[in-house]
Amino acid sequence: MAKQKIKKAASPDTEANNSVFLTSFDRYLFGAGRDYAIYRKMGTHQAEVNGKKGMHFAVWAPHAAAVSVVSDRNRWTPGEDPLTPQESSGIFEGFVEGMGFGELYKYAIETKTGDILYKADPYAFAAELRPGNASRTVDIDSYQWNDAAWMKERAEKNTFRNPLAIYECHLGSWKKKDPSDENGFLSYEEYAEQLVEYCGWMGYTHVELMGIAEHPFDGSWGYQVTGYYAPTSRYGSPLGFKYLVDYLHQHGIGVILDWVPAHFPKDAFGLADFDGTPTYEYADPRMGEHPDWGTKIFDYSKNEVKNFLIGNALFWYDEYHIDGLRVDAVASMLYLDYGRKQGEWVPNRYGGNGNLDAIEFFKHLNSLIRRRSDGTIIIAEESTAWPKITAAPEEDGLGFTYKWNMGWMHDFLDYMKLDPLFRKNNHNKMTFGMSYATSEKFILVISHDEVVHLKCSMIEKMPGYPEDKFRNLKCGYLFMFGHAGKKLLFMGQDFAQYHEWDEKTQLSWELCDEPLNRGVLLFMRDLLHMYRKYPAMYELDDSWEGFRWINADDADRSIFSFIRRASDGKNSLLFVINFTPMERSDYMVGAPQKGRYTLIFDQDGAVDSKSGKKTAYTASAGECDGQPFHISYPLPAYGCAVFRFNETKPEAAAKSPAKK
Repeated sequence: MAKQKIKKAASPDTEANNSVFLTSFDRYLFGAGRDYAIYRKMGTHQAEVNGKKGMHFAVWAPHAAAVSVVSDRNRWTPGEDPLTPQESSGIFEGFVEGMGFGELYKYAIETKTGDILYKADPYAFAAELRPGNASRTVDIDSYQWNDAAWMKERAEKNTFRNPLAIYECHLGSWKKKDPSDENGFLSYEEYAEQLVEYCGWMGYTHVELMGIAEHPFDGSWGYQVTGYYAPTSRYGSPLGFKYLVDYLHQHGIGVILDWVPAHFPKDAFGLADFDGTPTYEYADPRMGEHPDWGTKIFDYSKNEVKNFLIGNALFWYDEYHIDGLRVDAVASMLYLDYGRKQGEWVPNRYGGNGNLDAIEFFKHLNSLIRRRSDGTIIIAEESTAWPKITAAPEEDGLGFTYKWNMGWMHDFLDYMKLDPLFRKNNHNKMTFGMSYATSEKFILVISHDEVVHLKCSMIEKMPGYPEDKFRNLKCGYLFMFGHAGKKLLFMGQDFAQYHEWDEKTQLSWELCDEPLNRGVLLFMRDLLHMYRKYPAMYELDDSWEGFRWINADDADRSIFSFIRRASDGKNSLLFVINFTPMERSDYMVGAPQKGRYTLIFDQDGAVDSKSGKKTAYTASAGECDGQPFHISYPLPAYGCAVFRFNETKPEAAAKSPAKK
C-alpha cells in the first residue's frame, strides 16, 4: 500500500466514446444481478478502438477514487493507463492500446483515503503461477471442441435414473512427473490422458476435480480462491484445461468441479477490501468473517456480488463444458451462527439464524441451472438437516440436484472402525440411513475430508490384522454401493492406500502391485462395472421401490441382507454382507420368490462360470427372514454375496425401512 495519486481518466462518461465497452443496459443488468454472462464484459477482452488493437478493461470498485491498469508495459506505474468511472455503477473501464494476450497486469486502486492497492482482476481468465499473483491476459475462445456427442447425450439423460460413480481427484497429488518434487506437476493434457486410462478402466462415470480455480496456497487444496474465473496455472493454460474436459467427454467421462462461493481469503492482492472498503464481503465482521477459517464471507445482499458468483458458475458450464459443480461448505452459507457463539452473530430480520440473502442466492442460481435442460447438475456439500436442499425453489426448496449424505457417511465410518465384537451394539448405524434415504436426492460420499488430519486412510480405519483390514474394507465398499444413493470415492481409496492424503505427494501407486492392495483394486473395478451394468443399483435410488430389507435386524451376527430393484423388475439383486470374521457355513437368507438365483459377486469380486465357483442357487420353500422362500449359502468370514434374479411379481412398494 502506498500514498500516491492516480491520474484520473479524462474521457467523458458517454456511450459515444467508443472505448466504453459496457452499455447503460449492461450496467443496469449488472446492478440488478442479472447479467449471466457478465464475464464477457468485465475483466479483460481483446478490442479495437479507432482502428487500434489492444485490450479493454472493466472492473467494479464502487468506492475507489481512481483506478488504473499497471503492467510491464507501463513499468507498473499507477496512473499511466487510467480507467474511466461509468456513471454511478461503480464500474471503471478503459482501453490499453497495443496490449495483447499473455501479458501480466493488475489494477492500481486509489482509495478514498489516498492509499494505492494493487489488486488482481476478479474476472481474469488466467493468473500468474504462484508465488506470483498478477492476472494474465489470455485467449479462451480459440479452442475447438470435439464433445458434441457427449453434450447431446448428456442433455437427453435423466441423471436420477442413470449411474453416477464419482472419482474425487486432486490433480497435483494424484500423479507427478517427479514424485520427489512438490512442483513436479503434469500438464492438463497429460492428466487428461492418464485420467481417461485409469477411470475408464475402473468404471467411474465422472471425475470431480478439487482446486481448479486459481488459489495461491497449495495447503488450502483450492478452497481459498483468488481467481474464480481462472483455471489454475499450476497445470497449464485455460486451453489446456478445456482439452482435459473435452478429452474426458470424448471417452465417456463427465467432469465435476469443486466451487467455493462461501468465502475467500484475505490475501492483499485478492477480493478482500477490494477498493479499500468491504466490497465483496459483508461490512459487519460478525457476518463478513469466518472465525474458524480466517476468511471473508461474500455479501449475498449485493446484486453485483451475486452477479459475480452466478456468472462464475455459469461460466464454468458454458465456457468449459463442465457437467456439474459441487458447492463447498453450503451449511456455512445458510447459517448466520455457523462457527459462532451467542453474541457473535447477527440474527436475520425475523430473529432467526438463517441467512436470507444466501437462501435467495441459491434459489436464484439453481433455478437458472434447472432451466438449462442440458443435463448439467449442481451438488450441495451440506452437513446439517436443513430441509429441502434438493427440492425445487417453487416448492420452497434450494434447488440443488443432489446433496452429499454426510449423516450416512459418519454413521458408516463409525461402524466400520469398530472391532467386530462391538458391531452388534451399533447395528443401527448401518440401517438408519435408509429411514431418510428418499428425503433428498443423495450422493453417498467418502471424500478427501475423511482421510486427512489424523483421521487415517480408509484401510487404516479398519480393525483387525492386515488381511482382516482388507476384507473389512471390501465389505464396506459393497455395502456402500448396494445402498440407495449415488456414489463418490476419493482417490487412493480404491486401492487401499496406507498413508493419509497429503497434497504435497502423489498417491502410492506402487501399492497396486502388492497382492492385498491389488485385490482391493480389482474388487473395486468389478464393483464399479457391476454398478453400471445393473439398473437395480441406481435407477430407483430416490424411491422406496428400489430398496427392500430382507433382514435389517441380524445384529448378533452383524449380517445385512437386502434387495435392490429396477423399475421393470428384471435383474433384481439380493445382497448379503457379513461384517465379522465368523464363518457361517449353514447360513440361509430369505428370498421373496421361488426360482433361480445366480451368484454374480462375492468377497473376491465378480463371479461367473469361469471362476470355478458355484453360481446357480435355487430358492427352497420355507419361511426365512420373513420371506416365503430361502437360499442356503455358505457365507465365509467377511463374506459377501450378490445374487441376480428376475422378479415375477414386483411389489408396488417396499417394506418400511429400519428405524434407529
